[in-house]
This record gives sequence, C-alpha cells and structure tokens, in this order.
Amino acid sequence: VRGQLTELRAADLRFTPSEAAGFLNQAMGLNLSSGDIAALETRTEGWVAGLQMAALSMQGRADTAGFIQAFTGSHRFVLAYLAEEGLHQQPERVRRFLLQTSILERLCGPLCDAVTEQEDGRGMLEMLERENLFVVPLDDKRHWFRYHHLFADVLRARSMEELSGQLPALHLRASEWYERHGSPADAVRHALAAADFGRAAGLIELAWPAMDENFQTATWLSWAKALPEETARTRPVLLVGIAWALLSGGEMEAGEARLREAERWLDGAEESPSGEMAVVDEEQFRFLPSSIATARAYHAQALGNLPGAVKYARQALRLLPEEDHLRRGPAAALLGLASWAHGDLEAAHRAIAEAMANFQKTGSLSFAISGTYGLADIRIAQGRLREAVNIYERSLQLATGEGKPILRGTADLYLGLGDLRRERGDLNAAAEYLLRSEELGEQAALPDWPHRFCLARARLEEARGNLDVALGLLDEAERLYYRSPVPDVRPIAALKARLWIRQYRLAEALDWARERGLSIEDELSYLREFEHIMLARIRIAQYKTNRADRSIQEATELLDRLLKAAEEGGRMGNVIEIVMLQALAQEVQGNLLLALVPLERALALAEPEGYVRIFADEGPPMARLLSEAAAQGILPGYAGRLLSALGVEGREAIEQPYLSPPRTPSAQPLVEPLSERELEILQLIARGLSNREISERLFLALSTVKGHNRNIFGKLEVQRRTEAVARARELGLL
Repeated sequence: VRGQLTELRAADLRFTPSEAAGFLNQAMGLNLSSGDIAALETRTEGWVAGLQMAALSMQGRADTAGFIQAFTGSHRFVLAYLAEEGLHQQPERVRRFLLQTSILERLCGPLCDAVTEQEDGRGMLEMLERENLFVVPLDDKRHWFRYHHLFADVLRARSMEELSGQLPALHLRASEWYERHGSPADAVRHALAAADFGRAAGLIELAWPAMDENFQTATWLSWAKALPEETARTRPVLLVGIAWALLSGGEMEAGEARLREAERWLDGAEESPSGEMAVVDEEQFRFLPSSIATARAYHAQALGNLPGAVKYARQALRLLPEEDHLRRGPAAALLGLASWAHGDLEAAHRAIAEAMANFQKTGSLSFAISGTYGLADIRIAQGRLREAVNIYERSLQLATGEGKPILRGTADLYLGLGDLRRERGDLNAAAEYLLRSEELGEQAALPDWPHRFCLARARLEEARGNLDVALGLLDEAERLYYRSPVPDVRPIAALKARLWIRQYRLAEALDWARERGLSIEDELSYLREFEHIMLARIRIAQYKTNRADRSIQEATELLDRLLKAAEEGGRMGNVIEIVMLQALAQEVQGNLLLALVPLERALALAEPEGYVRIFADEGPPMARLLSEAAAQGILPGYAGRLLSALGVEGREAIEQPYLSPPRTPSAQPLVEPLSERELEILQLIARGLSNREISERLFLALSTVKGHNRNIFGKLEVQRRTEAVARARELGLL
C-alpha cells in the first residue's frame, strides 16, 4: 500500500553460473567440472528446481558427463515434478492449450490460434507469463514467446501420450500458418513433422531459388533428404535442385545421378521413373533445360573437362533470354572459369566481371560479390596486387552499406584483403582482417570459406616463421577442401612441399613430386604451372644438399621454359616468382653478380605493386642477394624495405654464407648425436645469436635454451660457444 512492493520474477530468481556451481558442488556434494556446470545451467536456464533434480539424478553415478549431455525434461525427476506442479494444477482449457502448442518452438497469439483453432492465443500467453508458468518472452513487445526448455520437453512427452492422433493435424495447421506468413523454413519443418510429404516437397521446391541465391543450399538439401525417395523421384524440379545442392557441396557423382533422373522425365523416355510427374513451380519447370545445362557445365568444369564445360555453358546461354541476367549469370561465369583454367586470364576476368555486374543489376548482391575472390585471384596471377585490393574494397563497400544486413560472402572479402596485406608486408593488418573474417564466420561466408580461411592463416604463419603451425593449417585445409569449378591453380599439396623444403625435409618434397609424376620434360599448362615451379625449387634444394650439377641444370632449364609460358600468358605474378628463382639458382652456385640480372627484373616488376613476402619468405639466400643489389644501386630503397621485412635473420645473412641443412642425428660422427632441436640451436649459435635471441626466435624459455647449450657442449666435448662452433664445423655439422 505504500508503493514499496517489489516483484521477483523468473529472471531475478535464476541462478548465475557461479551460484549454480556453489549449489551443485557444495550443497549437493557433487564434483562437476566448470564445463558440466555450464551445460546444466544452460539446459535448466538457472532454474534451481531443475538443477536440484539433475543433481539428485547424478548422485552415485560414475558417468556424470554422459548424464548431463542426455539431460532433458523427459527425465523422470523433471517429468514427475513438472507434471504434478505445472500441468495437473492447470484448468483443462489451459492444459489443453499447453499440450497443443508444445509442437511450436516459438509462440505468438495468431499462431497459437491457428494451431488450437481457438481465438484466445494472445490472452493465454499473457496469462501464462503473468502466472510465471514457464514461458519466456523473446522480444520487448512480448509478441513472441517460447516455453522454458525443460517444460517444453515435458509438454512434448505428454502430448505424445495424450494427443498422438492429433499431432499431424496440429503440425499441418502450423505449416499452413507459417507458409501464409512468409516463413518457409518453419512451414517445411512442420509439414515434415506432419508426414505430409507431398506438401513438404512442394514447399521445398518453391523455396529453392531464394535459398540458392543466399547460399543456403546445405540447409535446403537437409530438407530434401528428409523426403521419402519415391516422393522426390516424381518431381523433376526438385531433382534438379537436389542435383545443384549436391554439386555445390562437392558431391559430383551424386549430383550428376540426380541430373540424369530429371533428364529422363524431360525426355519422356521409356526408362523414366514410374508414377505421375509432379510440378509445383511452373516457372522453374519451364527453365529446367537451361538449369540442367548449366549444372552439367558446373560438373564438367569441376572435373577438369574444359571442352564439356564450355559446350554446356554455351548451350545454357542459347536457351536463356538475353534479358534474364539472373539465370544467365552462372553459365556466363562458368565460361569465365573455363578460360581461367585454360590460362586465358583476361578473357576469364571479363566474363566473370560481366556475370557479377548482371547479378548486381538484378539486386542479387550475394551472387554479385560471390565472384570477388575469383576476380581478385586473376589479377593477383597477373601480378596486379593494387587492382586486386581495389576489387575487394569495392565489393566490401557494396556488401556493408549502411543499414544492410550482413551478406553471405562478406567474410570472404575480409579474408582476401587480409591475404593481400600479408603479401604486401603488413602482417599485423593481415591478422586483423583474418580475425574479422573469423568473427563473421560461416554464416557470412561462401561455402568454401573454411578451407580458404585455413590457407590464408597458413600463409600468415609461414610469414611469421611458424612453419609447423602452417603445415598443420594446410593439413586442415586439405581435409576441408572439396571439388568446385574454381581452378585449383595452387594445390595444397604443392604448398606443403614448399614448407618441407624450408624445413630441410627434402625427401618428403621429392616423394610428393614423384607421386604427382612431375618431370622437367612435362608439357606445361597453367593448371600445373605452380607444381612445376615447385619442382624447380626442389631441384635447387637438391643442389644445395649434394651439389649435383644435374639438379641445378634441370632447375635452370625448367625455369626458362616456365618463364616463357608465363610471359606469353600474361601471368606476371608467376613471372616474378620464376625470375626470382632464377636469381636464387645462380646464388646457390655462388654466382652473385649473375644472380643480380634476374633479381633486378623481379624487383622492377614487383616494386610498383608492393610485393614483400614473395621475397622475404625466401630467407637468408634472398637477404644476401638483396644486400648485394642495394650495394650495386639496384632499387636500393625497395631492397632495403625487403631486407627490413627479413628482420634479424636477413641482416645476419648479409655477412654469413648460406647455412647448409643440419645433419640428422643418425648421420653424425658423435658417440651421442645431437637432437634436431640441438642442431637447430647450434645453427643459431653459429650465426652469433645470444641465448635470449634464440629463446625469442624459437619460443623457448631462456632456461631451456641454456639447458640445450649444456647438452651441446657436453656432446661436442667443449667448454664455450666459439669452441662449439669450431668443433661443429670440423665435424661437418655446420
């Protein structure tokens, strides 16, 4: 009466995670981990009665983690409690409402009215909230609600017992309401729950164009797979959608099989599936021939059948009206991808850019930005880094305009910009862009983003000198990779071979080259150009190891052929790398002045575009060459910038000869061989690094480095660093 009433509602009484921990582990005498406590707190939403019943059920159990994972409202303690306290005390009208609406994940008045065939849904929800009967508002206006998770489990368990015969009809009413109110996902879900597969198939068929345009094919395919096989088989439009969804996920054989089934319906051949053909979306049916042709172009291009890809893409374009930009876009883009795979980069760029511009005209912005990384990669292959940056930035501006929702593909734009920042030497900015891409995640990314994200992280870790971490990321990228029409011009296995060379694991790089059947006499093609560049690197590394003249001669001959092919194709990004390797091939033979000729050309091509890591990642040999170039007045400012990017290692290498790979422990003339780590530290000692510098370089504690030093001195039978280096050189370990 004094206006001092305080209302305590569910949110006030809810246990926090720390309160839940105290209750479960202290009051109830359990010994749960923080992860188990967090899972229980989330499942019960901090409801202490639910926590108590869970605790009672766990007492004496050995496998508490398994119980927590399976804990739901159907558990006997929760079921008995809620049935008594929640359901039995309600009037029959309320009880019936609760059971009928338990099929819904979200509740609003009109939806509840449709499901229950009553007219008091909104009032009932308001009453349930007022009575604190396990309903949770989902918006500030209290239009949408949901049941407490455990209470929802109880209601569903009871509805299965008491309303089993009515459940299909309830789900069907919910499906119809959601369809009328523009929520196809919920409409499909309830149609499937009602086992009305004809209705579900029609809804799924109608949902395909919009979900494909928004890169939601995986979700759509999960719906289609929930249909009985006999239902899908009678619907050619649905079959083509399934084919496209499978192809988009890399399932080429399964996708092609679905295309054949749809083609049999269209051909009207005797082998067509039995049963009557069903079509819901007449417009999609009318364009099926062009859609199938485009899908066949996609399939052919992904499998490397370039003539087939061109044939089917042109067929699709002939079947489509000139003004139908949305449907012509994929076929036109596939023609561009075929040109890209063939090495005709300028034609590829024109075709893809035109397709993306047409998508933008139709308002399909996700499609419009989906080709960005392809356009940028082509410009990178042409050695035009600045233009690649501009391509990404223009798309990012399009994708992140004021008031726009986050578009699928936005995460890919940050990823591409981050990788370009890395190449241009700004590793901090690169890391920030990659972090932003990761924060946006797969919901804002194209389907193949996970594997490309791992690739970009691997390149960044390589630039930081963390080669083992980079290799681990490449392994993960390899696991996530699946076939698509985008040309795989830099295979992951070849990138791994490059890191093996840097780690002195030449045998593994040689095994890779043998498995790929690579030879210096091979006919050259753009699709294998990067692999052949890697073969040249392997031959240079072989010469460093065994000084075999044949190896360096093969490397030189292969690089000459590769250079001619790359120049003719306008692939200046590869030209820079090839010419740089020609310089390194001279450097390893001790021909510094001869090496400066190709190096000067590489620097002249690279400097206007801001290349850094392509040189810096080559390590000490490149540092020696750049130092000599600067001394000779060859682009001294740019050479100095690159030397700075090489860091301490680069400055040391100016005065140090090339360090041969350390001998393996088993090949050492010592009673007790040095370990791989000790050999690595010995190399750094020989370069003159202090213990602290070694600890920072190798991410080891200073005490650990000193311990390794003692072991090295003991095995070499010396007392100090200078004696260790002299003894190691005498034994051929350095």
